[in-house]
Amino acid sequence: MKNNRDPREEMVEHLPALRAFAMSLTRNPSAADDLVQDTIEKAWKSIKSFTPGTNLRAWLFTIQRNAFYSSRRKVKREVADVDGIMAAGLAVKPDHDGRLALNDFRTAFEQLPVEQREALILVGGSGFAYEEAAEMCGVAVGTIKSRANRGRKRLAELLHLSEGEDPTISDANTASVLAASPQQG
Repeated sequence: MKNNRDPREEMVEHLPALRAFAMSLTRNPSAADDLVQDTIEKAWKSIKSFTPGTNLRAWLFTIQRNAFYSSRRKVKREVADVDGIMAAGLAVKPDHDGRLALNDFRTAFEQLPVEQREALILVGGSGFAYEEAAEMCGVAVGTIKSRANRGRKRLAELLHLSEGEDPTISDANTASVLAASPQQG
């Protein structure tokens, strides 16, 4: 006789066995409950991979076992920070600093001649090679290099940056406009 029940409905019947198996693996009631919950969640999400008529209990136990060993591998890679010393050492810049720097950048960028802005956007912001940018603008490669270099120098002056100083701009495109691209040198 073939079982025509929805396997999602049948999962409930296997919860006590899953809990017992989880307890044998984790030896901790709280961790066992978490493992059972994780197992049911994974099974529910991948129910389409279950073949009706096969052993649902074995399928659930396999999921649980795999989840347990995956979590153990993950724990081995984690670093315990019980006293919070490592976490305290991590610093995040406030969001407003990036916005302020970006506003300063926009103001300075608008002061550049259009040819320099164009070169910086194509080469720095859009990632085109100097040759590609030169072709798009209908000028020599040296002209694009010169425009981009003069634009970068002028931006650094307008932003009061010293030679090699990090502009501390969080927007990757904006930062790339200021950074000379080594592969396009």
